[in-house]
Amino acid sequence: MASRHLCRAIAIQSLYEWDFRGFEDKKLKDIVKRNFEELTGDTDGQDFTLALIDGVLKFKAEIDEVIGKSAPEWPINQITVVDRNILRLGLFELLFADRKQVPPKVAINEAIELAKTFGGESSGRFINGVLGTIYREIGEPRKEE
Repeated sequence: MASRHLCRAIAIQSLYEWDFRGFEDKKLKDIVKRNFEELTGDTDGQDFTLALIDGVLKFKAEIDEVIGKSAPEWPINQITVVDRNILRLGLFELLFADRKQVPPKVAINEAIELAKTFGGESSGRFINGVLGTIYREIGEPRKEE
């Protein structure tokens, strides 16, 4: 099975292509399948990647609104396609995913690593700044007693 980091990388590459091509939702699963086959030789882990992508699509409007409020000097359409989709994925995991499976700090660190790999020179700092700001606002979840 592909590592979760690799699955996230494939999700970012697939979301990038989907965004770049004009949000063709019906082609997204084919994009993911092709990327998995090209990068891993099989489709193990594809379910995790598709769950991430489905989550991003389901909450895209809310996520984009959070990005707009957290980075008001950067309108969503002016953020690079790569950074925009790394933020979307990171925010989906930070705000909507099961925190027991993906703790907030893991979601942020994974997004920063993806930004360093796929983004520009300052992408890691930008992603860290936006996600860090949001994390500080929502706070650490309470420990169950």
